[in-house]
Amino acid sequence: MKYYAGIDLGGTNIAVGIVNENYEILGKASVKTNLPRSAEEIADDMAKTTIAAAENAGITLDDIMWVGVGTPGAANGKTGMVIYSNNLGFKDLPLGKMISERLGGKKVYIENDANAAAYGEVLAGAAKDVNDAIMITLGTGVGGGIIIDGKIYSGSNCYGAELGHTVIEYEGRQCSCGRKGCFEAYSSATGLINMTKEEMEKDKTSVMWELIKENDGKVSGRTAFDAMRKGDKAGKAVVDKYISYLACGITNMINIFQPEVLVIGGGVCNEGETLLAPLRELVFEHEYCKDDATRTKICRATLGNDAGIIGAAFLGNSFEK
Repeated sequence: MKYYAGIDLGGTNIAVGIVNENYEILGKASVKTNLPRSAEEIADDMAKTTIAAAENAGITLDDIMWVGVGTPGAANGKTGMVIYSNNLGFKDLPLGKMISERLGGKKVYIENDANAAAYGEVLAGAAKDVNDAIMITLGTGVGGGIIIDGKIYSGSNCYGAELGHTVIEYEGRQCSCGRKGCFEAYSSATGLINMTKEEMEKDKTSVMWELIKENDGKVSGRTAFDAMRKGDKAGKAVVDKYISYLACGITNMINIFQPEVLVIGGGVCNEGETLLAPLRELVFEHEYCKDDATRTKICRATLGNDAGIIGAAFLGNSFEK
């Protein structure tokens, strides 16, 4: 049996899993990222947590074929460099080399975290056995991962697959990237929350005002959906608007790439078919392909947080093919 280590480096947590050749996670370990701090300290913790995960899996570092890392930002898998990550404060950082030195020279592969998660879903999740797939994650932002012919696509300069930063409304909402009208500004959980707050201000009688009292006064991505289920018109207006924007962005992705499967992950997907059923209707109505036999399947991710770990663990296969 062969074993691989996958590291999901996030702004909040560093999570490591030891994965076997059947894509089963045998042992895990995690530690807080504790930003802001130096890259050296983060690399130290990544190495220590990898060793801890190996111990939890009942193996040693010698048993591990290689280590894969999914990181926020642009990463060059061939050189092991994190080119730029605004969330972590990394620029032209030789993260692969830094981790390798701390793990006795073990081979280390680096990739964008959303790309790694997409690869994980293709290997062992909702897009298993599919050659061409796209994954979109609906979280604080809109993450994107593209798999073409079974391999991660990241463009000529490793900045590819930033699907959240395609514009769906010209001169629309301000996005954190500097542009206006980005897919991310409308279809992320943050965008959903902003729409909810705006609708609540328009309708002071909305059930949403009562719902947030149960959540310490905080609006969440669930607020509008919960209100809609209670028959609230304002809640339904938010949900309808959100799904229409999401459908617009997803239709664009399908028209460009025509993947076999488009996988949606992230916290908003906890709504399940309440979100996905009307979303599919809108996409199917507007997408260019009208052939039911070949049109893209839209489904929910199945691996959750494990997608990034599993995808990272098998990065060596992606780069060495």
